[in-house]
Amino acid sequence: MGPLVPDIISNDLNFIVALIIGIFFGAILEQAGFSTSKKLVGLFYGYDFTVLRVFFTAGVVAMIGVMVLAHFGLIDISLIYINPTFLWSAIIGGLIMGLGFVIGGFCPGTSVCAAAIGKIDAMIFIGGAVLGVLIFAEGYPIVEGLYKSANWGNPRMFETLGISQSLFAFLLTATALLAFVFTSIIENRVNGIKKPVIRFTPYYLSLGVIGLLIALSSFMFPERKATLLKMVEDKKIVKSYQLDEITVDELACRIMSDDKRIQIIDFRSANEYQQLNLPKSTLFLLDNLFEKEPNKVLTLRHKVNIFLSNDELTERKYAIIASELGYKNIRVLKGGFNEFRKLILEPKFTSDTTTNEEKYTYRFRMRASKIIPDLIKQNKSAGPVKKTQKRVVGGC
Repeated sequence: MGPLVPDIISNDLNFIVALIIGIFFGAILEQAGFSTSKKLVGLFYGYDFTVLRVFFTAGVVAMIGVMVLAHFGLIDISLIYINPTFLWSAIIGGLIMGLGFVIGGFCPGTSVCAAAIGKIDAMIFIGGAVLGVLIFAEGYPIVEGLYKSANWGNPRMFETLGISQSLFAFLLTATALLAFVFTSIIENRVNGIKKPVIRFTPYYLSLGVIGLLIALSSFMFPERKATLLKMVEDKKIVKSYQLDEITVDELACRIMSDDKRIQIIDFRSANEYQQLNLPKSTLFLLDNLFEKEPNKVLTLRHKVNIFLSNDELTERKYAIIASELGYKNIRVLKGGFNEFRKLILEPKFTSDTTTNEEKYTYRFRMRASKIIPDLIKQNKSAGPVKKTQKRVVGGC
């Protein structure tokens, strides 16, 4: 199951839900005829492209589904496992697996489906697969160099191609639709069917419109992070965006009075944070705003989240992103941490105070410059925001 941001499904319940989905998936595969070896082999001989259509459709639906969930902040992309790409082992393994599909007439999924209804050839196929796994495991030291060669890491295709996620989704959906048409032409020729593939009937027109809408929908759900980062690049938007602020004097007063309602979200570098961090502060990264676990810190009831960075402009950028993501009770520190350091932690003596307000402010800052450094020394840093959940290793 996907790492949904609202904890609708617990980790333990995930296994039960996965089991139920697996049972239904197997039942649908069997009803669609995937338990017969002729279905899979037909893909290679050109007389039946049902497998291609089913898996292309599944891929497109899953892709658009993940985009929609990520766009609305309902899934944590950072917790989704992406298979690492080892180029040469992928090519060689793909050739071996493809040859196995043609000879055996099954893939790993369809073989289990067929074995479940008692097909002996599928059981033999599974036995051969298990034997192959054992041979590979025992011979792994010999092929390890080839297996790990040309490591491309965990790439995402649209990033590798240098295009937007939405454009890639549109192109892949369009490719799927074209593949459906061309494979139907091949099927008709191989099977001797004379009917035209494209027929302007209500049924085919409806399918075409649905396919087109799915392709165009990819532009309706752009990658959330990229969209927000692009928005805060515009300084006019950043400066004009309505945000609540807190002055350095008010923050100093709240720290000195041990105000339980505030929590400081520190977006400086880890090195700067280690050298000097304020009480009630937690080190945050930009990516944490989009992740499942860290955002719990920002949703605590009756807490005021004070965004802190070296300069106010950076604070405003992060605060705008957080506000657009739906977080509440956010304030930015006027002047940033540099201003706080200058006026509170390292105030300079001045005799230019003329009004009573200026005198009181000066006295307060001098008092704060003695108390807050002691509080900082006594403070046990909360450190980086805690992340206990990790990507689940595995995948098909």
